[in-house]
Amino acid sequence: MLSYRRTTPPLAALAAAAVLATAGCTTPADRSPTEGAPGPAGSALAAVDTLTVKGRAPKTGYDREKFGRAWADVDGNGCGTRDDILKRDLTGVRFKEGRCKVASGVLAHDPYTGGRVDFVRGRSKVDIDHLVALSDAWQKGAQRWDADKRRRFANDPLNLLAVDSTANRRKSDGDAATWLPPNKAYRCTYVAAQVAVKKKYGVWVTGGERDAMKRVLGTCPEQRLP
Repeated sequence: MLSYRRTTPPLAALAAAAVLATAGCTTPADRSPTEGAPGPAGSALAAVDTLTVKGRAPKTGYDREKFGRAWADVDGNGCGTRDDILKRDLTGVRFKEGRCKVASGVLAHDPYTGGRVDFVRGRSKVDIDHLVALSDAWQKGAQRWDADKRRRFANDPLNLLAVDSTANRRKSDGDAATWLPPNKAYRCTYVAAQVAVKKKYGVWVTGGERDAMKRVLGTCPEQRLP
């Protein structure tokens, strides 16, 4: 009678096979938002990694007035910041007095909703939004700034945008981890602008906010900073 001898594969071979099998099952969806190659140099995605990551500080002491008088004329052109942004973002602008006070106009394509919003001074549904909310900035470094830096931050055109008032109030002081524009086509531009503002002023981000920024910008890795 012939006899057969059973052979057992070496443990090392079994371990290698298990590693290969596991690797073969990994998909991009299995990876966390912070895994993978960094964004291209100069991209908004790459810039996220230059932001300081810390926990949110208490909101204690926050007051809008800590950022100076609302819509000050910081560029010395004789017009308040709010009217400057309305002139920049609206079409068909008409003035109430001179070339400063915007009386009416049209937000032809609201970035947050994608809709059209008519502006009439005194009964407008157009807000000027701080892309990085003042309260959010206060909890992430601005409470340590001097009054001049806070005033510049509140009136910087880089951080200001004419938007639908309803969407803006739903946003409140949310960051990228808690609110994104309903208009998905604008999300990459929106988050890139937030990264640019936070980088310029040294406002930090939370871990959750950083991951949310990377999730959005990972869909548009070539998006540049404004």
